[in-house]
Amino acid sequence: MNILLLGAGGREHAIAWKLQQSKGDNTLFIAPGNAGTAQCGTNVPLDLNNFDAIASFCVETKIEMLVVGPEEPLVKGLYDFFQSKPAVKDIYFIGPSKEGAQLEGSKAFSKAFMERHNIPTAKYREFDTSNFDEGTKYVNEHPLPVVIKADGLAAGKAVLICHSHIEAVAEFELMLQQQKFGEASRKVVVEEFLDGIELSVFVLTDGKNYVVLPEAKDYKRIGEGDKGLNTGGMGAVSPVPFATPDFMKKVEDRVIKPTIDGLRKENIDYRGFIFIGLIKVNDEPLVIEYNSRMGDPETEVVIPRLKNDLVELFTAAARQELDKVTIDIDERAAATVMAVSGGYPGSYEKGFEVLGLDLPMPANSIFFHAGTGFKDGIVVTTGGRVLCVTSFGDSVFAAAQESRRAFKRLDYDGMYYRRDIGFEFEENVEM
Repeated sequence: MNILLLGAGGREHAIAWKLQQSKGDNTLFIAPGNAGTAQCGTNVPLDLNNFDAIASFCVETKIEMLVVGPEEPLVKGLYDFFQSKPAVKDIYFIGPSKEGAQLEGSKAFSKAFMERHNIPTAKYREFDTSNFDEGTKYVNEHPLPVVIKADGLAAGKAVLICHSHIEAVAEFELMLQQQKFGEASRKVVVEEFLDGIELSVFVLTDGKNYVVLPEAKDYKRIGEGDKGLNTGGMGAVSPVPFATPDFMKKVEDRVIKPTIDGLRKENIDYRGFIFIGLIKVNDEPLVIEYNSRMGDPETEVVIPRLKNDLVELFTAAARQELDKVTIDIDERAAATVMAVSGGYPGSYEKGFEVLGLDLPMPANSIFFHAGTGFKDGIVVTTGGRVLCVTSFGDSVFAAAQESRRAFKRLDYDGMYYRRDIGFEFEENVEM
C-alpha cells in the first residue's frame, strides 16, 4: 500500500516509525517530514495548505492511504476537499471532516457539542462583539480564577487563566475588540476554572465504533517543577498512575461513548483520532478540550506502547470495521523527554548540528525527531522542540530515568530538557 503521512513533527516521526513496522508491503511518503522521518520513508516538500498539490501528488504516486498528523489541514477541510474530487475520494483518509474537526477548531462548537450530549465539562458562556458589554459584566462578576479562551486555533496560546477581574476584563477586551489572536478570537469562551489533575485519553474511531489507546500525561511548562512559560510539551508519561480502572471506566461511560454516539447521531463523518483532554476533579472526569488528532509529545509515548499493526488499524477505521479490532498494549511504562532549543519558548536560533545520532541506541530507548532538518548532509536544528527520547521501564519513573540517560549521548548548542519528568510518581525522590 502507498501511504502519505502529512506533518513534520515528533508526532509524525512516531507515526512513521510505527507505520514502517507494518507487516504489509507498504511504501511510505511523509510531507514535509523531518530528518527522522527520512529514515522511515521518503520526505516530500508539500505545502500542507495547498490541497491541490496534495491531491495531485496522491494521484501521481497512487496513494491508497492518507494520514493527517496536524490539525490545521483538517480544520480547513482537507477531507471534504478530497471527497469532492473523484480522483482521490476513495483514498483511505485518516482524519475527520471539516465539521468533525470543529471539535478542536472551535471551542464554542465543542462546548455546545458536550452540552447537547451531556458530556461533563466546565460551565461556560460564549461572547462576541455583538454582546461584548454583557460579556464584560459577566467576566467582571465571575468567581476567580476565570478561564478566557479564544474560540479558534491559536497554536495553544489563547487559553488564559486570569486571577484578577482587572486582568480578565482586559484580556477579554484584547481578544474581542483588538483581535489579539486574529480570527481565532472573533468569539471568546469564558469558563469556570477547574482544580484537579490533568490527563489525556486517545481514541481511534471510524465514526460508529472506537478503540481506546493508552492514556498519557504531558508536561507543558518549560521549567522543572512545572514552572515558567507554557510550551508545546516538554515530555509525557504513559500509563498514568492515577488513572485507575474504575476511573477509566467512568471516562469511557461518561465521555468516550457519548462523544462517539454524538458524532453518529449528528451524522458527522469522523474517521481518525480524538484526543480528549481531561481533568480529574474529586475522582470525576471532566473534559477540558477535544483535539481532532493525536497530541505531541503524547504520540511519542502512546504509539510505542501500541503492539497492533498501525496500517491494519487505520484500514479498519477507514472501512468502519473497528468493532473487529482488539487493542494490544505493551504493559511496560513509557516516558518521553523532549529536548528544546535554547531560548524556547521565546526566541531561539536554528541551524545547530545535532551530535551523537550515529551512536548505538540504548536497547529500551527510541529517538524521535521533532524540529530537525538537513543542511549540507548533516542533521541540524530547525525548531523550538528539537527531538525527544522515549524509553521503557518497569515504572514511569524508571522509564523517565532511561530517557534522561539516553540524552547524555546527544548534544547541540543550547540543548535543554527537563530532568523532572515522572518524578511525582516516585516516592522519596528529591528533584
